[in-house]
Amino acid sequence: MARVWMNHWFSTAYNIINLIRNAIPGIEIIGSNEHLYSPIMNVCNEWYQEPVLKGEQYVSFCLDFCHEHRVNLFMPRREMVSISKYKKRFTDAGIKVMADDYQYVSILNQKHEAYEFFKQHGIGVVPDFFIATNVDQFREAYADLSQRYKWVCFKFVHDEGGKSYRLIDNNRKGYAALFKKQTTRISYDAAVEALSEKSTFSPVMIMPFLPDEEISVDCLNTPNGLIAIPRIKDSTRIERVCYDHDILKTCEDFYREMPLECPCNVQFKYLDGIPYLLEVNTRMSGGIQMACAASRVNIPGIAVGKLLGTSIPWINKKDEKRVTHVEVPVVLD
Repeated sequence: MARVWMNHWFSTAYNIINLIRNAIPGIEIIGSNEHLYSPIMNVCNEWYQEPVLKGEQYVSFCLDFCHEHRVNLFMPRREMVSISKYKKRFTDAGIKVMADDYQYVSILNQKHEAYEFFKQHGIGVVPDFFIATNVDQFREAYADLSQRYKWVCFKFVHDEGGKSYRLIDNNRKGYAALFKKQTTRISYDAAVEALSEKSTFSPVMIMPFLPDEEISVDCLNTPNGLIAIPRIKDSTRIERVCYDHDILKTCEDFYREMPLECPCNVQFKYLDGIPYLLEVNTRMSGGIQMACAASRVNIPGIAVGKLLGTSIPWINKKDEKRVTHVEVPVVLD
């Protein structure tokens, strides 16, 4: 019996687990999180609280955990880059790992390196960007971009979940500001003041803010071809699955140059009718269940079957659909 471990995933992995169970009956799911409680615990066969570790120390914990709990397939989210770097330690022990080779994962998880790769290989259209490690560089980048674009944003290169993302908004006061979400907004002066606390700081990427539609493409390379399901996201909770030619071509171009074998999520944003390639996340997205429901293609199940040596057939008719989700209460204890 296959035993799959998912470490510290986001709460919507609740849906990913159900999709895996639908595709592979009888599979055993082990879940863990640094927090004792998570909705995922309700759909796992076993549930554990894991320590807060980083890098190689966490990798060693994961390997020991796999041995102790007889894990056949490890589906990491936390510390994926480190786990990818030491993946051979798992495969040598007979443990499958749903993580692509480090040569790819390391590039894609460094946004500026990924952009240089995309530009070098002619993959899609990449936004203008600058990298700053001191305030003077930040000022120069902002001065350049603000002359050509209405909005400018920035985030630290080493970031997870966009925690450091800020939109520079110099009109954060007054009545109109009451209708704007303020948590991600900062004035230029406040940004400079904060960054000035360090003579040098971790690399910051400065780029134009792209205000139009966001496209999230859930992808998986299979022996029967590339699965690519684009979801258009806007300010509502209703998403549209639409198979735009330019979006699909960029995904195909990406896979020709970087043939990932595990699920990934390709992010685009439009500006003036141009879909800009923003990033490739080397994991399943938090909304992948939306793409699966609309397309009737079970990406998580197919991906797990692929690693376990089971071919699960799929057909994507590429019908355009609208899809949404409804929150339901979940009792944890």
